[in-house]
Formats: sequence, C-alpha cells, structure tokens
Amino acid sequence: MSYIESLNDNQLDALKEVGNIGSGNAATSLSTLLHRKVDMKVPAVRVVNFDEMMDLVGGPDTLIVSVFLRINGEAPGNMFFVLSPDEAESFVKEMTGMEDFSIKQPPFDEMGLSALQEMGNILAGSYLSALSDFIHILMQPSVPLLHIDMAGAILTQGLIELSQESDYAIIIDTFINDIDSEREPIKGHFFLLPDPESFPKIFDQLGVSK
Repeated sequence: MSYIESLNDNQLDALKEVGNIGSGNAATSLSTLLHRKVDMKVPAVRVVNFDEMMDLVGGPDTLIVSVFLRINGEAPGNMFFVLSPDEAESFVKEMTGMEDFSIKQPPFDEMGLSALQEMGNILAGSYLSALSDFIHILMQPSVPLLHIDMAGAILTQGLIELSQESDYAIIIDTFINDIDSEREPIKGHFFLLPDPESFPKIFDQLGVSK
C-alpha cells in the first residue's frame, strides 16, 4: 500500500484543516484584489485514483481550465487547480467585470487569462504556505502556467512520474463565493501530486507509515 493510500480519516481531516487555513488566507488576498468580500471553503479532501480524477472533471475529452504549478523545496511535486470553462468564465466576470468573456472559443481575452492565472497563483500559494507551516517542510510554488485543453492532455503530463509510485492523488475541493454577488459559488478542485520521493517526507509528518 502506498503512502497516499495509507491516509486515514484523521490525516484527511488534518489536510482539510490545512486547506481551510489556506483558503482563509487566499480569501483575504482575493478580497483585497477585488475590493469586496470573498469567502472560501474546503468542503472535502479525498484520495482518488487517476480514473476517478478524470471522471471528476468530466472525462479525458472534456475541456478544462487548469492552472499548473510545480512545487519546489524539500517536498517537490505537481499541483493543478482545475475549473470547468463555465466556472472559469464566472470567476473572470466577477474579478474583472468583463461580462462578455468567453473561454469556449479562441482567441481569449488576455486580461481574463491573466486574472485566471493570478487566481491560481493566490490559491496555490496560500494553500502551500499553510501546508508547509503545518508539516514544517519548505514547499514553494513555481510561476503558474495556465492551460485550456482537454483534461487528458493536461493532467497526464503531471501524472506520469507519480504513477510509478501510486495510482492515487489528493483532491482538495474549493468553493469561492463573492458575498455581495447573487452568482452561485465557483467550484474548483486542487489536485495535489507529490513526487515519489516526497511521499515519505509529507506523510510521515502526518503520522503515516508505509
């Protein structure tokens, strides 16, 4: 059994709490950026296999918007923040007021794409900072890369190295809600994929042994 499959409910609850701390920090940053109150929640943290991960985003042929970051430091790995095109458009409209922004047909507005990239940067940076503080291991995000493509094409690249160790990844659900807006909360997913050598460093700190 791999480290990631060894996570019990207590460790998952700890990761959820880390997610809530990170989302609180991210909400503060987004509120400052948007000049209005933003609330964020992490309703669930799950361990899923790669097939379930693909199903979660609608299958490998589904168009998704992804902000990819390489995790640098003592426990390197990959992180994706994934949104559906509709959720991505909703966020850009909230953030920029560009009501005609669309992600379904290129060319895409550069301001809208920059807004999505900045959101991913804020969210990932806040989450990794909270996780790093919690497990006392240095983890820093790289410059975020925005991709708009089929889920299979985007996610496979980040799964190749991990699949040598495990067929599972950690999914952190994220809800973003503009308090003053009547829009539905924006729902996204973090996919946390530590490199094989990072598993013992992270999960031993969570009290997991192989």
